[in-house]
Amino acid sequence: MTDTHVPARFKGFKGPAGGWSTVVQAPNEWRASTAQSCGLWPFSVGAGTPMIGVPMGQQLFTGSTLCCDPINWFMRAHLISNPSAFVLGKPGLGKSTVIRRWAVGYAHQGVITMFLGDVKGEHVPIIKALGGQVITLGPGIGSINVLDPGGALHALPSLTGKLREELHNAIHTRRRNMLRALITISRGTSPTQREGTIMDRALRVLDDRFATRSPLMSDLLDIIREAPQEVRAVALDRGDDARYRDITENLESLLIDLSGSGDMGDMFSNHTSVQIDPTRPVVFDIHAINEVDQNLRAAALMACWDAGFAAVDANHYLARQGVAPLRHYFLVLDELWSALRYGSGMVDRVDQVTRLNRTFGVGQALITHTMSDLESLAEPQDRMKAKGFVERSGMVLCGGLPEGELPLLNQAISVSRVEMDILKSWSDPGAWDERSDVESDPPGRGKFLVKVGGRPGIPFHLKLTGQELDPNDTNQLWHAPRRTNGQEAEHGIE
Repeated sequence: MTDTHVPARFKGFKGPAGGWSTVVQAPNEWRASTAQSCGLWPFSVGAGTPMIGVPMGQQLFTGSTLCCDPINWFMRAHLISNPSAFVLGKPGLGKSTVIRRWAVGYAHQGVITMFLGDVKGEHVPIIKALGGQVITLGPGIGSINVLDPGGALHALPSLTGKLREELHNAIHTRRRNMLRALITISRGTSPTQREGTIMDRALRVLDDRFATRSPLMSDLLDIIREAPQEVRAVALDRGDDARYRDITENLESLLIDLSGSGDMGDMFSNHTSVQIDPTRPVVFDIHAINEVDQNLRAAALMACWDAGFAAVDANHYLARQGVAPLRHYFLVLDELWSALRYGSGMVDRVDQVTRLNRTFGVGQALITHTMSDLESLAEPQDRMKAKGFVERSGMVLCGGLPEGELPLLNQAISVSRVEMDILKSWSDPGAWDERSDVESDPPGRGKFLVKVGGRPGIPFHLKLTGQELDPNDTNQLWHAPRRTNGQEAEHGIE
């Protein structure tokens, strides 16, 4: 056969061991530092993926290494405008595992990770492996006092002057906002303007009476019942005792619920069972709260979030006073959807919890399943504010999403058609092999797209190291049960 008779689709090389072939294998590729490869030619071409931050895995199309996390991309690489991340994707594809990888990387860098509300107990092993603190909460198990958020009251004696006043005002605002959130969850509607004013003034009276110890919810209830003149003045009872009782009746009933005599149980009626240690990684384990009791779970999440941010506030005020070292924190707010759906105004409560006294160097991650979690809110203004959580995040990590979610995502961040196709393909279930009777892993497990503003996304695959396998051994993620011949068997991930 001569060259003129060789079809164009055949390629190859002449000579010994040569021949024509329909496919020519790609050559092997290696990566090396400039010190190792300085004598090679041609010069290597940059991979185009950032190498600053926690190592996350390989870029799916180029095989290059991707390093990324919200704190390092904000503080060192200056790629994002604020140290925050929003993570969304279908359940079981690895959202929480991405966060745990960041926690491991941050531990090496001296950044303290706080998992503020673990509804499944899945973050407990990684915190234990890092030598952190596990705080277990639940009815009859552990309580959290929202009137002493994060133990911040204990920092006041170490502060003086303006710093003491600033922290005191921050604690007061957090108390007020958390009471509003708990009432919204319990009643399904936000407190009225009058109720809010009464609570604010009652908290001021509480401060004056409990300067040396942490007050309890029952102490606040006693003040409402006692009807001091400061509270009656804002209740506008016109000096009529009966009118005052009518005005405060609903508020008193709600505080009774929060004082251990209602559906909320003893979760918020006692002193905090275990205070946060601000020097160690921490997880609030609330998996003991029954999934059916969604009100209590949402209230516990809000209380844990508030406690974490308050503890960070206290540490930074102590650092400014010069009595404690300044520490950097990474705060994780999981199951965002669980708290947002409980009544109008919950978006404002979450926004207030996460925004208040935000300090430079504090990273934050919000986690939910889909954009529909945010779009399902009843009030249009709440939906717009919730979408703002995504828009304001420094980076967005997207896992597999159904096709119907993609237009909603594109309203918050710019997503190209190619990127939509990628995300949609990752949402497919694992294939079933009838011959071997084995169900494969879902194609999107461990795969994410990093989006920053309008820039093209970076798709990568997160692979766990051997040391990470045990702490990440959960049924929902990397070690889900695999069905083989009608039975379940554990399997790992490559």
